Amino acid sequence: MRHRQAGRHLGRDTAHRKALYRNLVTDLLRYERITTTEAKAKEIRPIAEKIITLGKRGDVHARRQALRYIYDKHVVERIFDDIGPRMADRPGGYLRITALEPRKGDGALMASIELIDYLDPGSPVAVAAAPRATAPPSPATSAVAPPVGEAQATTATA
Repeated sequence: MRHRQAGRHLGRDTAHRKALYRNLVTDLLRYERITTTEAKAKEIRPIAEKIITLGKRGDVHARRQALRYIYDKHVVERIFDDIGPRMADRPGGYLRITALEPRKGDGALMASIELIDYLDPGSPVAVAAAPRATAPPSPATSAVAPPVGEAQATTATA
């Protein structure tokens, strides 16, 4: 019987499964959105949420705990410098799992897992939210008064 047996095995032994979770969580926090099977997304969600909570704490001990699970130092820096501060006012629930169409080859249920505040760079919302660079006014259209000597000369001859 499977009484009190939490979690999914995903057809892998323990070491392979842990490595899979570590790689998926690393990619999720690097790209802020990944597409995987629904079962894998549901399994990595609590792990990633705990890592993001460490990023919110921001102290040295939390950074070392994150480095125990995520081996890429650049991703850990991103968690503590970018993702953690963005989620500072949110008490949890940093991730969203969205169901997608089944995979074509084997019909596996697919899902997208992403950070709640993730904006797709090509979406109209992200384009509208992006800061726009304002061009300096051209000299022909700027209203600059002529020097004092020239202004008097033009009014005297007119």
